Amino acid sequence: MADPVAETDETDVRDAPDDTGVKEVKSAARTMDVLEFLASRSGEPSRLREIATALAAPRSSTYALLRTLVSREWVRTDISGNFYSLGLRALLVGTSYLDADAYVRVVRPVLAQVTESLDETMHLARLDGTDVVYLATQESHQYLRANSRVGRRLPAHATSLGKAILAERDEAAVPDELAALTARTITDRGALLTDLATVRMRGYAIDDEENTMGLRCFGFALHYTDPVSDAFSCSVPLARLTPERERQIVETMQAARRQIEALAPPRGRF
Repeated sequence: MADPVAETDETDVRDAPDDTGVKEVKSAARTMDVLEFLASRSGEPSRLREIATALAAPRSSTYALLRTLVSREWVRTDISGNFYSLGLRALLVGTSYLDADAYVRVVRPVLAQVTESLDETMHLARLDGTDVVYLATQESHQYLRANSRVGRRLPAHATSLGKAILAERDEAAVPDELAALTARTITDRGALLTDLATVRMRGYAIDDEENTMGLRCFGFALHYTDPVSDAFSCSVPLARLTPERERQIVETMQAARRQIEALAPPRGRF
């Protein structure tokens, strides 16, 4: 009798080649699909049925794949064995990515210095498609603080980090559909392009409660890659933001950007 999960055999490849002309291995692609789906759940466990439906995959082969990932600690289950979420190995690989990234190594100590100076929360993020992914966060010691974490994804258009990067990119990088995260998120593409033009003239981006109410964020693109892919930001609760405080933050961030770009390795060295 044929194995019901034979479709996951590593020799099975998809017909459509990638840009290199090498065909994609179905089982490897399906494994990545499962891990990326679980990552998108923001820690919310998923049932087998939900995973198989989301990936348009047979439940039998999805179950076999999940059990393999559980045995390798890439995925974990609850005590009932019915719910799945990312496992310890996913964390270890993610941490290795950050530890190996030459730019992250340069930026993190500077974020710590700026946080010590301003006592505000600092972030480093990288553009990934139409989102930004947080690579480092240095929290404020004050009671009111931003709520972001490494690995979090947010739409680029709704963050100062993303807008700082998009302002350095061609207009084609700006998506046509812009989802609203708050009542203040810019959802009109023309309005966003106008805002990005202002970012280029001003030299930094501002997110005014566009992804989190009560927060204003100041984002600065980092010009150590071409095209620009990274930015860092400072998040400040409006309750303690004054014009003088804003000037202090911008001046400190501008000096920090110069420091980071001076320390960053030449493009292509990792």
